Amino acid sequence: MSEKFVIQGKKPLLGEIEVRGSKNASGPCLAACILTDKECIIDNLPLIEDIYNLIEVFKSIGVEVEWVAERKVKIKAENIDLSKMDFEKFSKTRVSVLLMGSLFGRTKKFKISAPGGDRIGVRPISVHLKALEKLGAKIEREDGFYHINCENLRGSEIVLDEFSVTATETTIMASVLAEGTTTIKGAACEPHVQDLAIMLEKMGAKIKGAGTHTIEVTGVKHLKGTEHTIIPDYLEAGTFIVMGAAVPGSKIVVKNVDVGHLDIFFEKLEEVGVNFEKKGNEVTVSYSPNLNSAKVQALIYPGFPTDLLPIIIPLLIMAKGKSLVHDPLYENRFNYVQELRKMGADIELVDPHRTFVFGPSELSGIKIESWDIRAGACLVIAGLMASGTTTIENIIQIDRGYEKIEERLQKLGADIKRVSE
Repeated sequence: MSEKFVIQGKKPLLGEIEVRGSKNASGPCLAACILTDKECIIDNLPLIEDIYNLIEVFKSIGVEVEWVAERKVKIKAENIDLSKMDFEKFSKTRVSVLLMGSLFGRTKKFKISAPGGDRIGVRPISVHLKALEKLGAKIEREDGFYHINCENLRGSEIVLDEFSVTATETTIMASVLAEGTTTIKGAACEPHVQDLAIMLEKMGAKIKGAGTHTIEVTGVKHLKGTEHTIIPDYLEAGTFIVMGAAVPGSKIVVKNVDVGHLDIFFEKLEEVGVNFEKKGNEVTVSYSPNLNSAKVQALIYPGFPTDLLPIIIPLLIMAKGKSLVHDPLYENRFNYVQELRKMGADIELVDPHRTFVFGPSELSGIKIESWDIRAGACLVIAGLMASGTTTIENIIQIDRGYEKIEERLQKLGADIKRVSE
């Protein structure tokens, strides 16, 4: 059974909406629970498909999982049996690759399948594999599986040449129980990497430099259990802030925002001309009809997040003049542009990494398809802006990253319905 969103556009969004826990922090923090046989409690989890799939993988290998509150889960990986891993669930989400790092601390040999994820470009795990081999792992690929022998792990100097977030997290987790000291150069420093390091330190790991591009991990003999609360999702916060600015007549308060995670994003909103105000962990934003064109380029943190590039496009469609949007990271990031053009956007794809947006343009509702999490969120914003009816298909992609988004937007006054067929 497939599901779709049906949106009647141009309905003002009014009221308050609260940001859930970070999807990108929840994955590694859940994976880190496998590093100990003691009990861990993780709070503020987003209730989304990617997290549910990862927890099902946990259950398949014998991890005890108990939901103790709506967003709080108790995990105890005392006895695990990797021969029973649910590889179908494993392959549905990109976050499952993080188990590659945490399993290093619990077993000497294991196999995993290739992880799934968004269709935004080639996302090989070769950086992960090279890092793990530097620690002493022997890895062979056969019949679609990676067969990993990690009997003799020792600290090493590892250079990550792509500033990969998941490779950084995988390497940290693989290093915390390895003998000696591991230095990770070219490390990603996103907030979710820092959140993982904070949790691991509470478990007894020795980590220096998280939040910088050089991280030092000194191995310990074992880790203990802990309780940890996931940081707010700054990508979800950015999505709701743009909605408030883009939908005619709107004024919303976005709550539970760590504004320090979005410095460059807010700078760009000011440049474009968005009406917003930050106060503590809340952002009040209102419809901003007179916008300026801009150049927006995705950069490693603390630069403009690649996952917020699709989100800001609707504002540039409204803006006067020509905007340039550049994503040097993923060659299929702009796969949603053709959907926006169907709605009336004047967008020219220069090459796989760059697009021109000419504005202002009026959008009209039509049947479109979501290709990945953030593209799907972009299309929801476009549907809320557009005149008439917008139907978005393949919304499982949106559900992977946004918890019950239609129910939360309905409370703001949006006319959006989930329809099964």
